[in-house]
Amino acid sequence: MMTGDRKQEFYDALLERNTEYEGFFFVGVKSTGVFCRPTCPARKPKFENCEFYYTAEEALLASFRPCKRCSPLSHPNQVSELVQTLVQAVEENPEKKWREKDFRELAVDESTARRQFKKRFGMTFVQYARARRMGLAMKEIRSGKPMIDAQLTTGYESSSGFRDAFLRIMGEAPSSVQEDHILKASWLDTRVGPMVAIADETQLFLLEFVDRRGLEKEIEVLRSKTRSAIIPGKTSPIELIERELDLYFKGELFKFNTPVRLLGTPFQMMVWDKLKKIPAGETRSYTDIACEIGKPTAVRAVARANGANQLALVIPCHRVILSDGSTGGYAGGSIRKKWLLDLESKSNYQVNE
Repeated sequence: MMTGDRKQEFYDALLERNTEYEGFFFVGVKSTGVFCRPTCPARKPKFENCEFYYTAEEALLASFRPCKRCSPLSHPNQVSELVQTLVQAVEENPEKKWREKDFRELAVDESTARRQFKKRFGMTFVQYARARRMGLAMKEIRSGKPMIDAQLTTGYESSSGFRDAFLRIMGEAPSSVQEDHILKASWLDTRVGPMVAIADETQLFLLEFVDRRGLEKEIEVLRSKTRSAIIPGKTSPIELIERELDLYFKGELFKFNTPVRLLGTPFQMMVWDKLKKIPAGETRSYTDIACEIGKPTAVRAVARANGANQLALVIPCHRVILSDGSTGGYAGGSIRKKWLLDLESKSNYQVNE
């Protein structure tokens, strides 16, 4: 049962169009019969005309129909048709070097493409296409083909141009890259915001919310520690974690089976091991964790290790709260942390052993 305080919190977020609440609740408007996401641009209803729901399914079952303005049944970060069109075009001809006329042929504005890709992937469309071409170059190099073949296959007439582009995107010179030095990164949409997953062919190295503070630095540290190039793409661990995340957010799974690679100090590894053992629906304090690892005075060090976790949800650092019972901070946002704990504490959710 939703409390009055929670309803007021959601109503305030609705009035402010607070993007931090995207995916956390939906509002049914009794005067119109529609339900909306928190950031809907439509005129705001009176509090007494609002019914609040944690899921779109609950709103639908309460006979509300989805709002046509904010499309509450789609991800708030759903890929636009323009992005879909260009991604498909790249996949159909990944070796292609894009020029102005190519955008005109697709009736796409080049500057719009640049903005949308920058917002979506953190890189312009040209950078995206170039990275995809470089991914093909890696396949050529790993197959043992001469460097010149990889260079020409990806459309670089100059060997120095190929090397410079490779260094800029991959972080290593072509001749030094081995198969186990390639990581792939993929954008994953979830109901509480997009995440980025980075993995090789066998293990997941990073899973973070895209809006996490310091994400770019995290990725650079990962690149440095593994001495790897990171390129767009999917691997088996990324496909598996995507399926498991879908089940998690449906309340059907709370123990992840995706194989992971942990990169940390012995102390961090000890803390992360304790975090993995916190059951869904339960919490521990930083002091609890410090005592469990036999270092009761290392509370601050535990907090730092908790914050250094690069596998959100898989290593459930969101289940660590303050000693006074308050939720405390979370790199993915305190509102998101509170929502995750609420999800896991509901009685109808059970841990999958």
